[in-house]
Amino acid sequence: MAQTATSKQIGTATLNYEGKSASLPVLAGSLGPAVADIRKIQGDLGMFTFDPSYGATASCESSITYIDGDEGILLYRGYPIDQLAEKSTFLEVAYLLMNGELPTKPEFAEFTHHVTMHTMLHEQIRRFWDGFRRDAHPMAMLCSVVGAMSAFYPDSIDIHDPKQREISAFRMIAKIPTITAWAHKYNVGQPLVYPQNDLTYSENFLHMFHAVPAEPYKQNPILSRAMDRIFILHADHEQNASTSTVRLAGSTGANPFACIAAGIASLWGPAHGGANEAVLKMLAEIGHKDNIPAFITQVKDKNSGVKLMGFGHRVYKNFDPRAKIMQRTCYEVLEALGIKDSPLLDLAMELEKIALEDPYFVERKLYPNVDFYSGIILKAMGFPTTMFTPIFALARTVGWVSQWMEMIEDPQQRIGRPRQVYTGAVQRDYVPVEQR
Repeated sequence: MAQTATSKQIGTATLNYEGKSASLPVLAGSLGPAVADIRKIQGDLGMFTFDPSYGATASCESSITYIDGDEGILLYRGYPIDQLAEKSTFLEVAYLLMNGELPTKPEFAEFTHHVTMHTMLHEQIRRFWDGFRRDAHPMAMLCSVVGAMSAFYPDSIDIHDPKQREISAFRMIAKIPTITAWAHKYNVGQPLVYPQNDLTYSENFLHMFHAVPAEPYKQNPILSRAMDRIFILHADHEQNASTSTVRLAGSTGANPFACIAAGIASLWGPAHGGANEAVLKMLAEIGHKDNIPAFITQVKDKNSGVKLMGFGHRVYKNFDPRAKIMQRTCYEVLEALGIKDSPLLDLAMELEKIALEDPYFVERKLYPNVDFYSGIILKAMGFPTTMFTPIFALARTVGWVSQWMEMIEDPQQRIGRPRQVYTGAVQRDYVPVEQR
């Protein structure tokens, strides 16, 4: 697995408070802004720092993913996301994220073999599905099944054994498409379709998701390539909420399946993994291009509660580099499916055009993000909106696994323990109920 380079001290910052002084080492990584190391601030000054949601706090050192939100840059192990999306495959990107370098042909063949040989689920896991209601949300099933995998694969949960960590990583990446497809099949009442190891990663997922025993399923190379591209674009995204959740759970020594289940639960939130579903809901509510001006007026009204979904990003203050790739992919998919006239896409394009020209949104740097087009693509490919977030989880699993493995191998790793600013009652004495 990849060796993580460490940051270097490039200076010192001094903080003075009530006659005391703290000398804070200033560190720099290979890219990005410098950071002040505040680990000794409590001992030096008797205080903590306050950073709700950790928006200005680096929680770890990582060599996996780099984002420059102002410039609209996303790098996996130093490689621009647009190059990987256009030229690579998802499994090659998975190897890159896990190992730090692009594979040679023999390395990639071996890696693909290991993933392929783990695509099947333990047969007893099939019984899990019978315990769910037919209308259970697919994310509930993903959380449950992934968390339970440690009970079926106890031979790969020793986090101190490098070989077991590697086996659990392969199992996770290989089996999550099967779990995701089976969640859908259970929802719609169709037979569960087993994986076929002669197919590529994306082809296999599409086959398990769409195929039925009654007739052969024909692969469309344009659609499988689009699926692969969607997986690549969502594979990792630095220290977001779900990735941070995986790392925090992992810092306790929890087994890898429990950590990924925690990441899936975090991704389930509509502010994180459900944004593309929210875009489709917004477009449906707008209904027609003629209604866009009135909708924009509502968005500008802070009291209306109406939001422009699919625009803006917590990190990106420029174009989300993934959005441009997703836009091109959208046209390819619609053409491959023979959808010449797409009212949904036309509406999205007109909304994007108006929003990008409106000073209100330009000044606030609200540019389209990856979710703006991904929902349109997934809908066109036959995925119900309830499956959008599970597909996101499928793609992000390789990023979670890579981040988890990096954390386990980090000599600085300690159990995560954020502090707080206490605002409750001061100490007081218990009063018997008769005297209250």
